Amino acid sequence: MTSRHVADAGRDFFADDATPPTGRGEVAPPPFSEELIRLGHRLPAGVYLGTSSWSFPGWQGIVYDGSFTEGQLARNGLAAYARHPVLRTVSIDRSFYQPLAADEYARYARQVPEPFRFVVKAPAQVTDAMLRAEHGAPDAPNPHFLDVEAAVERFVRPALAGLGAKAGPLLFQLTPLPRELLRSPQALQTTVARIGEFIARLPRDVDGRAPIYAVEPRNPELLTPRLVRTLREAGARLALSIHARMPEASRQSTALRAMDATTDEGDDWRMKGPLVVRWNLHAGFRYDEAKSRYAPFDRLLDADILTRGTLAHLIHVAVRSTQPAFVIVNNKAEGSAPLSCIELAKAVVAR
Repeated sequence: MTSRHVADAGRDFFADDATPPTGRGEVAPPPFSEELIRLGHRLPAGVYLGTSSWSFPGWQGIVYDGSFTEGQLARNGLAAYARHPVLRTVSIDRSFYQPLAADEYARYARQVPEPFRFVVKAPAQVTDAMLRAEHGAPDAPNPHFLDVEAAVERFVRPALAGLGAKAGPLLFQLTPLPRELLRSPQALQTTVARIGEFIARLPRDVDGRAPIYAVEPRNPELLTPRLVRTLREAGARLALSIHARMPEASRQSTALRAMDATTDEGDDWRMKGPLVVRWNLHAGFRYDEAKSRYAPFDRLLDADILTRGTLAHLIHVAVRSTQPAFVIVNNKAEGSAPLSCIELAKAVVAR
């Protein structure tokens, strides 16, 4: 099979309901190898591997065929990204910094095929306990922190209306909370109860669609049996956050198991809901350090075999449990998010 035929085979995933970019700044995928295409075919249905956003010029030859600016990829790169044999999801990160309208979400949905799903980050307006000054310094308490009405009107309804069936988990990333919300057992209990009340009051049905809610804590103190029980009772999933400030993936997976297991099921435990993971940052680095080390994100520099193995196992449990698995990978996890997804796919298929 020639490289041209291989590229065409990779485009079979690009269904008729997706609208490829046209005109100036058109972005296309590179010719994919037969090996990569076979890997995509062998990856189980319901396993959604993807990256945090898609606008990285360093992915030339990996995700994109040609040299493009970050702006060109932000505007026109999604359709090409969605044609990659392994990448079946992506995180919409823009929504964290500013709420998006339904038509903006719909524009994204039109660019990807039917099997594709989006993980969408809730605005910091409702997930950050503090208002931020320049450079992210806390300035004042946020009056809309865990505000149900604001979350529904500025996030849940527009995201589901725009993305439709292509909406995956709606993710509430809890920006590291101030110490006063966690410094005593009573304060921690109050904070967890507030999180649970917030989730419980979110709508269970939006125009006939049942949202998937996931909560990603960024304070290790929050990762307690109380939080696990609270999220389970409120109807949300615990999103594992693989991050330097959080416990390692294997320890967090224990909390996820506790969320789902009603009895001691040994190695046969079943997930009671979707697996949601964000593989954010390699251990021992701050974001700015990892960015400086890994840019332009075109190769793997620090392979994290232990985390890959843990995630492959969790994906296996999700597949066995007939639950979808959503794993979002950041460039700062190993050096190149799409290459990390490929290696993780290989680990999943090997099982």
